[in-house]
Amino acid sequence: MIRRQTQHQHQRNIRFFRDVLCFTSSKRGTPDAAFRSRSGVDDVSPRKGTIRRRSSGGGGANNNNGECPEGDFNVKLSSHLKNLFKEEAKARASGSKLQGGNAPKSSSDRSRSGGFAASGGDASSSNSSPNALVSSGHESMHRKVIAIPLDRRPIMPGIIMPVRTFDMTLVAELEDMKKRGQAYVGAFLKKERVKESQKEDNSNTSKNGNNNNNKDTNNNGPIAGAMKEDVSGLSVGDLEYDPASELHDIGTFAQVHNIVRSQDTDPDSKDGNGATLLLLGHRRIKKVSTDRKSPVTIVNCEHLKDEKHDPECDVLKATANEVVATIKDLLRTNPLHKETLQYFAQNFNDFQDPARLADLAASMTSADDDKLQEILETMSVPERLDASLVLLKKEVEIGKIQADIGKKVEEKISADQRKYFLNEQLKSIKKELGLEKDDKSAMIEKFTKKFAPKREFAPEEAVKVVDEEIQKLSGLEPSSSEFNVTRNYLEWLTSLPWGVVGEEKLDIAHARDILDGDHYGLKDVKERILEFIAVGKLRGTTQGKIITLVGPPGVGKTSIGQSIAKALDRKFFRFSVGGMSDVAEIKGHRRTYVGAMPGKLVQCLKSTGVSNPVVLIDEVDKIGRGFSGDPSSALLELLDPEQNGTFLDHYLDVPVDLSKVLFLCTANILDTIPGPLLDRMEVIRLSGYIADEKKEIARKYLEKEAKNKTGVKDEQATVTDQALSTLIEEYCREAGVRNLQKHLEKIYRKVAYKIAVDDEATTTENKENEESKKAYEINETDLVDYVGQAPFQSERFYEHTPPGVVTGLAWTAMGGSTLYVECAKIESSPGKGNLKVTGSLGDVMRESSQIAFTFARTLLEKKEPENTFFADASVHLHVPHGGTPKDGPSAGCTMITAMLSLAREKPIKANLAMTGEVTLTGRVLPIGGVKEKTMAARRSGIKELVFPKGNQKDYEELAEEIKEGLTVHFVESYEEIYDVAFEKK
Repeated sequence: MIRRQTQHQHQRNIRFFRDVLCFTSSKRGTPDAAFRSRSGVDDVSPRKGTIRRRSSGGGGANNNNGECPEGDFNVKLSSHLKNLFKEEAKARASGSKLQGGNAPKSSSDRSRSGGFAASGGDASSSNSSPNALVSSGHESMHRKVIAIPLDRRPIMPGIIMPVRTFDMTLVAELEDMKKRGQAYVGAFLKKERVKESQKEDNSNTSKNGNNNNNKDTNNNGPIAGAMKEDVSGLSVGDLEYDPASELHDIGTFAQVHNIVRSQDTDPDSKDGNGATLLLLGHRRIKKVSTDRKSPVTIVNCEHLKDEKHDPECDVLKATANEVVATIKDLLRTNPLHKETLQYFAQNFNDFQDPARLADLAASMTSADDDKLQEILETMSVPERLDASLVLLKKEVEIGKIQADIGKKVEEKISADQRKYFLNEQLKSIKKELGLEKDDKSAMIEKFTKKFAPKREFAPEEAVKVVDEEIQKLSGLEPSSSEFNVTRNYLEWLTSLPWGVVGEEKLDIAHARDILDGDHYGLKDVKERILEFIAVGKLRGTTQGKIITLVGPPGVGKTSIGQSIAKALDRKFFRFSVGGMSDVAEIKGHRRTYVGAMPGKLVQCLKSTGVSNPVVLIDEVDKIGRGFSGDPSSALLELLDPEQNGTFLDHYLDVPVDLSKVLFLCTANILDTIPGPLLDRMEVIRLSGYIADEKKEIARKYLEKEAKNKTGVKDEQATVTDQALSTLIEEYCREAGVRNLQKHLEKIYRKVAYKIAVDDEATTTENKENEESKKAYEINETDLVDYVGQAPFQSERFYEHTPPGVVTGLAWTAMGGSTLYVECAKIESSPGKGNLKVTGSLGDVMRESSQIAFTFARTLLEKKEPENTFFADASVHLHVPHGGTPKDGPSAGCTMITAMLSLAREKPIKANLAMTGEVTLTGRVLPIGGVKEKTMAARRSGIKELVFPKGNQKDYEELAEEIKEGLTVHFVESYEEIYDVAFEKK
């Protein structure tokens, strides 16, 4: 019964046969080169579209003089294709079936059969059409197969391949099988020793004058020589004794799709010049034993299945994708394989099946037969796919080499290439005569001379890298991208000050004069720098240090760095890390990136030219963090004296000595600096300036600088002391002097404008007289005209604080300030006393208010048992300036005093301010910012202060001009504050 096929499957069969014709001489009678590449055919006659088959004998009886026209094979294939088209036309006319028969099986049945059809069909019955390219039926039906020996390449499953044989007994047997619809065979590759013996036999046969048509030779002895010289396919031959022992155990279960006899062979005769078998491999089989040795060899076989594997394995998928990509690369270098790929896509349409893909890849290569046999014997799909990928890669490389050879041949004869060679010869001649040097040689000489004086001081690793890079540069072409990368790298390596130490002046008196001349005050900083110089003078050398200056803006943190460098006579380099979020700014970029550069510290060494500069790292408390890393972590290595001696920059990738660098860091606060980084720093705090200090700074530094910037001479304008004091108190109340400098510049700009207007109005004759008489004096009343209305009148809201209001002291990054705490009674209800808090207070300050309310109630019950204010009243506590966030524990004593003042309905002592944290039991704990808070009190006209006992040592360290005129009470418990605030009359 003929198996029924769907129209879609039938069309795929037609496409398959078209592909088959591509393997033969369907075009102009010449065999297809793709077929030759796969089958190893290499003896194609270019004349008359014929294929020459060399005879093993000297004077054979071949009627065609050793040439076998292949037209007979083409005619039969074309006839077969025409019959298939006729069947397709009939199927379209009937709209149902081709030749009748059973319906095709499901895909699951096909998979159980162990094989697959080249055209996508399935195998069902032994009575299926003899021309249908389908898989076999059940494996039990094909345990015994005819063994066909292959000389050159094994047949891979899923691949169609023509095979040439001269065993006419075998041909007759196969033709009988095709008539019965059971034309399935086992194709086995001959072992290597059998091939070598056949080569010797062929040589002896040629010497004895035998020919290919000798019947005894064909039937009784190997004819591999004749088969090897044949060009139309892979060779098969007869086997003596136990022929199966000369074959590999693993072969391919193949379907004999077509048999085409030679033109001079009688179809009804068992004699002739052989035939071409068109075999389609289905699956792997294993030869178990020999069932029959003659007239044809039949072996018992076992049908093999691939080892189980995980189809979802990522490695397997990646390997399959790489195989597909490599096949595409192979098609670019050798487009003759395109037909094989098209056949695979049309019939299987699944490039993700690793087993099929591995067999396809192996069949597309020109690898040795033993390599292909190893792949055929590999039952592990991942290993088979890997082995096929290796062979494909080699095939691609061979194709590239062939393409390069062809390209080089073309370039050699081109005019541009000839011109290039002439120019190169001209350059070489000039170089030999000393007329010029090429750019590369000059560059190498420059780097060598530049690094020569530093070689003995540079670390061994750096010397080794420089030598290697110079050697590498000499072998690169200037036009290559790697040349520029290497050149830039050498520029940095040879420009660094390896071992170059700048001379420094260790003169304490000279350093003191410079520091005092540039900055007023800053006693702590100046003493620390003088100590550093003294230690270096005693030791004879100085070591790098990390000093961090912390203080409000405008107090001179950045400018003090320049003064320190000047005092030490060292080179100065400054960079800011505020907002920096890329660690590469510190550690440098990797050289693999385009535009890569070293980090800031390596740039500093190149810029200063010495290995011991003063480096100021500004705004370390504002360093950022992002996707590119944490720069603060990179600073850990940089600022650690134990590590920065071998600092490793990502760009240079060689250790750089930073141990001699004096690092100065600046910050406004310490809270945002990571703990490990802060631990490496020596912190010096800079407090804000009091009014007297600001006045001195203005007279000695700021006023002179403002006049120089505006071009105003000393005799042309001046600011009175009273005007300067008012400017400081009512316009520039911040801790630093930056705002004061801006106001002075604004004043002198207006003065410069007035002077310029007066000069234009004055005639040339009396100009000098007018200049000598005209001078501007800016007094207190003129400030409104020059700088506008004063933003601050006074920090004091009350001349005499009412009950419930107390003056406190606060510290901010801008300096110190006074802070009022106000309390008011909302309502009174027996037993329902409570507290309400407002004023943008933080969590810590809110907790302090709750503690203050509890302690005030406890203390009031102790002092005045009859007073039930806190038990009955709803108290509202507010801290003014609600738009400014406030937090901290130091307002505890101020809140308690304000609540007690409200409860007793008595104001506290006039001109009294206090600060300190209070516990629930009334203990007063130390606070910070003593200097800033003291200056804020002086600025507000407060004469009496209350500080915790623990801050007495901090207060005693203050300058006398700051403490002048102040009365300070140092307390340990709140009851002492109670006695001071509510003094008895």
